Parts: sequence; C-alpha cells; structure tokens
Amino acid sequence: MVPGTEDPVKDVNEAKKIAAEVGYPILIKASAGGGGKGMRVVNNEAELDEQMRTAKSEAFSAFGDDAVFIEKYVAAPRHIEIQLIGDQHDNYAYLFERECSIQRRHQKLIEEAPSSCITPAIRKAMGETAVAVARSCNYFGAGTVEFLVDEKLNFYFLEMNTRLQVEHCVTEMITGIDLVKEQINVAQGGKLSFSQNDLKINGHAIELRVCAEDPLNNFLPDTGKLQMYRIPKGPGIRVDDGFEEGLEVPVFYDSMIAKLVAYAPTRDEAIDRLCRAIDEYTIQGIETTLQFGKWAVQTEPFRTGNFDTKFIDKYYKPEYLQQYDKTTEEIAALLSYHVWDQHKKDQQVVPVSTQKAVSVWKSRRNPE
Repeated sequence: MVPGTEDPVKDVNEAKKIAAEVGYPILIKASAGGGGKGMRVVNNEAELDEQMRTAKSEAFSAFGDDAVFIEKYVAAPRHIEIQLIGDQHDNYAYLFERECSIQRRHQKLIEEAPSSCITPAIRKAMGETAVAVARSCNYFGAGTVEFLVDEKLNFYFLEMNTRLQVEHCVTEMITGIDLVKEQINVAQGGKLSFSQNDLKINGHAIELRVCAEDPLNNFLPDTGKLQMYRIPKGPGIRVDDGFEEGLEVPVFYDSMIAKLVAYAPTRDEAIDRLCRAIDEYTIQGIETTLQFGKWAVQTEPFRTGNFDTKFIDKYYKPEYLQQYDKTTEEIAALLSYHVWDQHKKDQQVVPVSTQKAVSVWKSRRNPE
C-alpha cells in the first residue's frame, strides 16, 4: 500500500498532520471517485487549504459525497492494472495486465496489453495479488485492480474497479476471452469457462480513446454535429462506438465517442496498424484525439516503452501536433496537384488522324 489514510480525512488540520507524517507531495483523492475527479496533487503545505476545498467540492459535485483520502504521491509512476474475473464457485483467474499510463487530468487516453515493462515474474506477482484482493471480499464477476508501479517495478495498490472498464477490449484481443459473455455467465451462477492455466498472451493490442476534445487547447471537450463519420476497417482493427454520422455530440456526457483498437502479433506492428487506422478514421464536425494518438504512439518514449503517467507533461506540446498537421497538409497538397495535373493531361485533345474513319458497325456487318 502507498502510505496514507485508511479513513476519510475530516478537515484541513487533520490533513496537515497526515501530510507531515507521509511527506509532500501528497495526493488528495475522493473516496467515491473515479475518472480523475476529486483528485488533487499538493506539493507543499501552502497549497493544502485550497486544494482540499477544491477536491471536496469536485467530489461532492460529481458523486454526492465529499469524503476524501490522503496518500503519498508517487512521482512519475506507471499506471498498470490487472483484469480479473471470479465466479460464485470460488474460481478466479487474472487475465494479465494493461498499461494505462498515457493520461490527461488523471484520465486514460491510450491503453495497451501487455505492458512493455512488466516481466513475467512481476506479472505473476501482480496477478496473484489482484486475485487475493477479490478473494478477500468474496467478489465475483469481472473486475480490475489498479496499481502504481515505480521505476524499480515496485507496485502499490491504487484501487479496485468492480466492473468492466473502457479498456477491457485490449485484454479480450490478447486472450481471446469474451469478458462480457463471461461476466453474464458468472452473474447467472455459471462457472468460468476457463482456468488460469488455460490463459496465455497472444500478440499485442493498443487502444486509443477517441474523445471529442481539442488536443491543441489543453484537451478541452468539444461538441457539435458529426457531419462526416467513417470508421476504419481491416485485419486487427476493432471500433467500439456509440455514435454515427448526423448525430450531435452533446455537452451532457463523457467526451469519449469511440474506442479504436489495433491488434497484431507484435507491439511494433500494432502501433503501425493503429496509425493506419487513424488515417482512415474520418470525423468532421468536432475536434478529436485521433491525431494526438497517432503522434503519441510514434514518439521515441512510447516506441521504446520508456514513459510514465507524466508522458503528456514531459513530451507533448500543441505546436508538435500543429507541425505534424502542417506536414500532412503539404503532402496532401502535393498529391492533389499531381492528381489534377495528370487529369489535365488525360483531357488534352488528340489530333484526329487524316485517315478516313471506318464505322465499327459497317466493319462488323455481314458483307452480303
């Protein structure tokens, strides 16, 4: 466990005592939280009062509960989670890990399975720990145990999500297990259709959350009508979406409109397939995270697997995406000119031969 409180913090004075014990920076986290809401990093005591009020206010607004916990903030960790499932007959299995470190506002944008940094020994230890968490409270159904992992691959319990998560798709792709089907089966009292020994990792999967957000404006949510909406297809490409062309993306819900998943035998191939799919994904009418996703997975830190939850803070600047878009526009302009020039040449008038034209009908008619 990361050092911190076991019970909700009552007031700022108590928070100051706890912070002095665990040491700054600390993380204030909503008890009923999720999706990064009600979370605030506090670097020193001078920030504590304001951040405490903000976290409690946001928590109450989002969840109707302003209770918050305090824990030691682990700087630059990886966010890695274990997918598990258990039935009502005491059968449990973990379906390996998902890497979820590329985030903004503590919310995930890109997930992959398996993680590029986890060793088989660490994977086994994390998986068995996740199953122990589920057993400790007689949990059954699909669930996810989330961990923070430091540079030395020490892992710390973060939270458990007692549901299927957005990124369950990548786990399905590498294991071949339909988690939705299994969850329904378990809820009906059935036994798991597989055991831990039946599971193995096959290939690599990467998911990009296609969100109605503007990466050039601090990922500010966007709304509008989907004037054009065309999804990519092909081997290893999966799109789970909830919108279609002509629909309005409103302000009332989460900004995610689709999940784009690429699967391939290797991580590099999965990255390449994802980039190709992004190029083929056409969305007009709103700003989206598509081009950010393509930029992110092609960076050196992502390609080498050397990144953490501070990826966007460390490596991303809006001008990088603008430069990327400018290059794309230049290529498109050159291609358009080439097509136009070729079409123009094809339309040029060819001089009529001085030889008298022969009627095709006449040449084919019966000479008699």
